[in-house]
Amino acid sequence: MKILVINGPNLNMLGIREPDTYGKNTYADLCELITDYAAKKGVEVKLFQSNHEGALVDEIQAAYGNFDGIVINPAAYTHTSVAILDAVKSVGIPTVEVHISAVETREDFRQVSFVRKACIKTITGLGFDGYLRAIDTLTQNGN
Repeated sequence: MKILVINGPNLNMLGIREPDTYGKNTYADLCELITDYAAKKGVEVKLFQSNHEGALVDEIQAAYGNFDGIVINPAAYTHTSVAILDAVKSVGIPTVEVHISAVETREDFRQVSFVRKACIKTITGLGFDGYLRAIDTLTQNGN
């Protein structure tokens, strides 16, 4: 199984950005955690992060025919990007939306997720472990 893990804007700043909300671990720590976990499960994983909406759309489109599942944390684009929603819908790859924080307990605008409409599941508030649960979801669904 091949899974693409996509992280949106500002997630490259983990460990620096709002540590009370996102924790003190870095993006490199997140990548290592995901890579190690995927290897133990026999899953091939590719990690991608960009602060640019078009780059995220391009990566989703490039996944077509190449990946069995997508884990995506669209970050701020969660609440604004119809383009990312359309990209996920267009490729038809089972996708799990992940958020490090419990977005449902935060500001009102964070309650809106365009991307969620194209996802098989949303996982929030588990910190970095949310990514591992997302991988589990995709592998357990036999995708």
